[in-house]
Amino acid sequence: MSTATEVTDSTFKEEVLESGLPVLVDFWAPWCGPCRMVAPVLEEIAQQYAGLLKVVKVNTDANPNVASQYGIRSIPTLMIFKGGVKVDMVVGAVPKSTLASTLDKYLPETK
Repeated sequence: MSTATEVTDSTFKEEVLESGLPVLVDFWAPWCGPCRMVAPVLEEIAQQYAGLLKVVKVNTDANPNVASQYGIRSIPTLMIFKGGVKVDMVVGAVPKSTLASTLDKYLPETK
């Protein structure tokens, strides 16, 4: 069972930028209501796309360097990285279907 991994300022490069798989990064904070709403969706995505996609979470309060490096102004912000490069982002709590269709553009065919 795959779940979202916590990533910090110090592990971001290794976990996200050097990952062999595309990575969905959830920039969130514990006090953020919409972040809590999107958390179960991310867990479902992590399980559904296990082996194709890595899902990680960055607490913006505890890890301000990565958040400021990527210009995070509102949370939740979900960024997709592929080959160490940010290729897309979704801001706000979105339905799973919206997130899945965005992710599908960057993943190998799953059928």
